[in-house]
Amino acid sequence: MNLILPLILIVTIYSVWSFRKQKKKAVWQLPKEPFSQDWKNILIKYVSFYKALSKTEKTRFEFKIQEFLLNCRITGISTTVDDTDKILVAASAIIPIFAFDDWKYTNINEVLVYPNSFNKNFETEGPDRNILGLVGNGYMEGKMILSKLALKRGFENETDKKNTAIHEFVHLIDKSDGTIDGIPSLLLEKQYTIPWIDLINKKIKEIYDGTSDINPYGGTNNAEFFSVASEYFFEQPQLLQRKHPELYEILESIFHQKMSSRKLMQKNTQIRRNAPCPCNSGKKFKKCCGSSHYA
Repeated sequence: MNLILPLILIVTIYSVWSFRKQKKKAVWQLPKEPFSQDWKNILIKYVSFYKALSKTEKTRFEFKIQEFLLNCRITGISTTVDDTDKILVAASAIIPIFAFDDWKYTNINEVLVYPNSFNKNFETEGPDRNILGLVGNGYMEGKMILSKLALKRGFENETDKKNTAIHEFVHLIDKSDGTIDGIPSLLLEKQYTIPWIDLINKKIKEIYDGTSDINPYGGTNNAEFFSVASEYFFEQPQLLQRKHPELYEILESIFHQKMSSRKLMQKNTQIRRNAPCPCNSGKKFKKCCGSSHYA
């Protein structure tokens, strides 16, 4: 059976329905419930950024996760979406804007999760299925599409300088000034715009010359370079600082985060009941974050 046409129809119908529903949405919602212990365990298991935060920062990160999920739907298309998927999407959104307390993703209302890669027509079967993430426009305005497989791989591999979901949310941040052009005007002070463009051009030339360790996809254009470099910044900040100090410095000023000082290289945690709790409370896991499982 050919599933391509039904899938396109599903996406189109869902986009129209979501757009109409979004127009009726009145106010920005804020969290009122305590952060779920099960959600915290997902963060501990998968998100190195979260594990490297202080206790106060963890609480703020959790609040932002809840806030994002209250104001943006996560919908599976031809796949199921569980709490882990939702938390990883939300974490991808929060990591780049963590330093900005008042940031709100007002230009997105839904993330569509596909099982795997897709093509420009949103088809999950057939040729040219090389897209893993996409920020929508036109009738897909306010939507993002993410590959479920790529979403999970972005948090499973901590050394490849790649995270598809972070990449797409950086595009969304870039788009917040009206255009996706690699110049995040809301975050980049005006006096740094020309030096930033000059640096992008320099680094893209290095990519084409084959003298750079930056993902070659960053050589596509300024917007893709910004997102690719941001993946590098959040995945391997110490390496970026060592190999590309000028690029690291300007990304640090854009995101207001000293990533090189964070201890990110923590393997995904296999949590055992009598092991020290990964939240660094000093208690055993079964007496702390795992208490709901071992009551």
